[in-house]
Amino acid sequence: MSEYTWDHIHLRSPDPEATARWFESMLGAEVLRSMQQGKPRIDLKLGGANIFIAPVAPNEGINPPPTTPYQGLDHFGLTVSGIDAVAAELKAKGVVFTKEPTTVRPGVRVCFIRGPQGISIELLERNL
Repeated sequence: MSEYTWDHIHLRSPDPEATARWFESMLGAEVLRSMQQGKPRIDLKLGGANIFIAPVAPNEGINPPPTTPYQGLDHFGLTVSGIDAVAAELKAKGVVFTKEPTTVRPGVRVCFIRGPQGISIELLERNL
């Protein structure tokens, strides 16, 4: 069987700068700005993953974000340590929680937050 390795997550945003600022200020992402084919490009590094943010221009034919839950990609998850303290810190920053920290099975606590454009992000702590 072929081997696959992780490369990136690709987001579309009507305001890439605001999206990048949210990930930077709320989750500590590193913002990388560059030029690609004469246009500004914004990428993020978060938890070892590459996140690309593509601009969405008006009348470009891009559909609005769906209401969750929906079929297809539902969310992405980030591992944290001390989930209750992390949740308190994010709440103090104004992050919206769609699921408060809860134990889903022995040794695993999770919560869900809402990112820009309705992106669902799971935070999880394993092996408590």
